[in-house]
Formats: sequence, structure tokens, C-alpha cells
Amino acid sequence: MKRQSAQHSRYLSVDLVHVGLGRGGRRVLVDLNWRIRPGQRWVLQGVNGAGKTQLLKLVAGDVWPQPRAQTRRIYRWHGERSAEPLGVKEEIAYLGAERQDRYEHYGWNHRVATIVGTGVERSDVPLRRLSAAERARVARVLRQLGITALAQRLFLTLSQGERRLVLLARALAARPALLLLDEPLNGLDAPNRARVLGALGRLGRSALPWILATHRPEEVPAGATHRAVLERGRLRTGPWRRRSALQDVRAQRSGRAADPAHDDGKPLLLEMRNAEVWRAGTAVLCAVTVQIRAGECWVVHGANGSGKSTLLATLYGEHGVAVPGWVWRCGQEPGMPLREFQQRLGRVSPELQAALPRRQTALQCVIAARRGALTLDGAANAAETRTATRALQCAGAAALAGRMIAELSYGQARRVLFARALVRHPDMVLLDEPYTGLDAPTRARLRALVEKLVDRERTILIATHHRDDWPRRATHELELAVGSVRYCGLLRRRHPSTTT
Repeated sequence: MKRQSAQHSRYLSVDLVHVGLGRGGRRVLVDLNWRIRPGQRWVLQGVNGAGKTQLLKLVAGDVWPQPRAQTRRIYRWHGERSAEPLGVKEEIAYLGAERQDRYEHYGWNHRVATIVGTGVERSDVPLRRLSAAERARVARVLRQLGITALAQRLFLTLSQGERRLVLLARALAARPALLLLDEPLNGLDAPNRARVLGALGRLGRSALPWILATHRPEEVPAGATHRAVLERGRLRTGPWRRRSALQDVRAQRSGRAADPAHDDGKPLLLEMRNAEVWRAGTAVLCAVTVQIRAGECWVVHGANGSGKSTLLATLYGEHGVAVPGWVWRCGQEPGMPLREFQQRLGRVSPELQAALPRRQTALQCVIAARRGALTLDGAANAAETRTATRALQCAGAAALAGRMIAELSYGQARRVLFARALVRHPDMVLLDEPYTGLDAPTRARLRALVEKLVDRERTILIATHHRDDWPRRATHELELAVGSVRYCGLLRRRHPSTTT
């Protein structure tokens, strides 16, 4: 019993008592009560905008509750009790989309081993040379997550999924007293999802408490003990009961794509020939050739690091292609700026979402996209406002029009990004993991929106790891493996795996 108590004292206990939280004049959390104890492994659920991220930040000490006489936030660690998180904040490891975006914002492009080492130091950037024992700890965590091969890669050259794995390794290297995970499997392919779920499942051997926010029941690690559901600012808690495998299968979409129409007569919009793309001295794409015609719906898939995001970004014009490879774009004259071509495209990507101006409203961001800009400069006229409002309605984001981007959840901001992508009625839409961070109803709504675009023969390229996110009437697929093409052509009726 003493040994168990000593082990539990290493980890944090947290009590939230009558906690409320407001953002932008809106109540996010209402009279919330929650007890988190060592040995508990919580699954946090709720629709986009329910307040999951804000609740995790409140537990982490990054935001403060509304001041009320009965509100208390109590932390217990090593037998000591604190009424505020300041004394224990460094013992809490937090992993979420915002932390990942910070590396892009600030240009923190250190090598992977160095990034994971900052977890040991519990700092954002490296401060000193690690000891031999600390370097061994970093190597051990990289090995546990199966990403040793990334150790010397520069962080900003990695795919979104690889970055997520590295930041999880960083969190684990800190040996935290409490682990907070906000949609940690977003952007991961099936093998890497399995790696992360395995690593989190092994944490059950210790008394380390963790809280994992997710929209997908199949992304809950083994060993989860409790469930917390946020709904209209209030929290319901209870034991976690995993759904049966049969229920999970029934919950997935079962439809298969129909055979595509013949390509004859369809104008060519984009062609990439023998494309080789280098980033920070690493060849990310090698000898990629693909032709995309009007009305086609392409699914781009492959493991993390296979080059999916780089492919879409290169087609858009963000990366150059090494000679003798080339990219041809319909209506784009050689040597002319890409702006006119890019304004005929809609785009959804994690990088674009990270770049959204946080001090502008959702409506302003969509109006800016209508002008072909990232930020809105000058007042909008009535026509611009009407068009942007319709785009927000189409994406199920009309209620967010007056909200600042900084006040939105990750899933809500993704809806705004969809509205931006569609506001100009683009000829082609590039979707890079478009459903990342979305709850089931929002995923269903945006999937239906994409299905309508496919039905209207709008040209679509969608990169995704989840087989059930493939549009029902997808016509073509491009499978990448370590930057090279494994398959390129008409959608195969029988795919070798259910997810990639």
C-alpha cells in the first residue's frame, strides 16, 4: 500500500470545482466539476466548439476560470496542495494542434532529436547540451514510437503526421505528472495510429493520468478508464465503455465508388511530369507523374512522410520542381506569376489554417479569400458580405461569422477554412486531410459538401489516411510510398487495405 501511495504521489491529482469559462462574450464552460486522479485515463468527447480544447488548457493552467467565490482549481502533487497551477505547470505535458502550429509560426526548425530533447529540458527551444543519460532517454522514446529514422531530420521538413509523432515523443520525454492530448491522432496514417495507440496503451502500466480528446471512438487507446462528455458547456462523467467491433464497423460508411467515366473529351487542368521536389536537402517527391482532368476526383494516400502534402502544395505552386521535371497548369503562361491560377483553386490544409489571422472574424477571413488574400484590407461591400455569408452557410459555419478566429475551436476554424476554399466557386479544390479534428456531425456535413462538389463534376484532390473519408464517387487514386508513386490511375475496386 505504501509503495502504491508513493507511486501515485509522483502524479498529479486535479479538482475543478464550480468552474466557469467565457470566451469572446460567450459562455464556454458552465459550473463544471471534475476530479482527475492518478491511474485514471480519460476520454474527452464533445462536438466542435463544445470547449474541449479550452477545458484542457484550463487544466494545464494556460487559461484561467471566471472569478467566482465558489470556484476552485486544486492541484495535489507529492503530498502538497496548491490552489493554482503555477507550481506544477511544468509537470503537465500538453499536445495539441496549436503547439504544433507554433513551430511553423516561429520557424523553430531544429532537428527531431533536439525537439524531443526540449521535452527533457521542459522548454520550447534547446537551452543546453543534454547529458548522455538524457540523450539515451530521447533515443528510447523515439524507438518506442518507431521514429528513430527521423532523429536527424529538420522538423519543418516533416509531414504533418510525422510532426505530431515527434511532439508526442517530446511530451513523453518530459516524464510528465499529467498528460493532456488534444486529438493526438489527427493526420496519422494507420501504422502510425497503431504506434501511438500502442504507446499510450503501455502507459497504463504506470499510474500516469492522461486525458485524450477525440471525436473517433476507434482512436481510443486500450486501458481507457473514464469518459467525460462536454455538451452546452456542462460536463458529464462516468466509466469508459468501449463499443464493440461490430458497432464500429456499422458506424463506418460502407459504400464503394462507382467506375469513373472515360476521360475522353475532358480538358486537362494539371500535369506533373517526372517531378522531383527537395526540401531542406531531402528529396520528398521522386519522379512523380500525374495528369488531372476536369471533373475528376482524386484520392491521394500513403503513409506519413510519403509526400502527400508536398504533392498538393507543389501542384498549388508553393514548391518548385527540379529540372528536368515540370508542372503544367491550364491557363498559366510560362514565367507569369501563379496568382491568377491559384485564385481559380480552393484549398484546405493544416498550414493554411495555422496562418489564418487570429484577430479577424470568420466573415472577414472569408471575404479576404474572395479577394484572393489571407487578411482583409479595407471595408467589405454588400456583395462581398453576401457571398462570404453564403459560403459560411454552405460550410455550416454561419453562426461563427462574427467570432474571432482566435476564439474558435480547431474544428470550427476548419469549417471557416472550407468556406474560404469555396467562396470563389473554384475550378479545382485541393483538400489536405480536410476532416482532421472534426466531430462526427461536422465530418458528415463536410463530407456531404464534398460529395456535392463531386456530383457537380468539380475537380477534387483529397489527401487522407482514412478509407471512410474517400468520396463515394471518387474516380482516381494516387498512392505514394516514400515520395514515389506506387499506383496512379483509375480507382481500384479492391484496395489492398481498408485504411492507409
